[in-house]
Amino acid sequence: MTDEHGDGGILEVAPAGAEVGITVATPSGEHTFLCTPARARELAAALGFAADEAESGPAHHVTVRADELHRGDVRDGDRAMTVEAVRVEGGTAHVTWASGAGRSWNQMYDADASIPLRRRGRLPGA
Repeated sequence: MTDEHGDGGILEVAPAGAEVGITVATPSGEHTFLCTPARARELAAALGFAADEAESGPAHHVTVRADELHRGDVRDGDRAMTVEAVRVEGGTAHVTWASGAGRSWNQMYDADASIPLRRRGRLPGA
């Protein structure tokens, strides 16, 4: 891996007792960080999501109605949120979102609410 100046480094991850050790070694030194297994999983999920985003190319910003959302849509905003499921009942859209860190939650919208998207769904099975 390289930093913003093009300098190379090595990233190592290994169990460290009841925690996970993350070591970054560069020519200027070495830093080791410890985190819980849960935080390590969140980091792994966020890295995987970022890799998917980087590989998917440029963003295709669109706005859709809440009742037109579908699995894999990525909401435009500060934090990446991906649609896992949508259920429409009358004038209400029930949306299940997932964060890049692997957290999920449900949110209700008026069916005609405008939802800004960074990209239309591209997840497997979308």
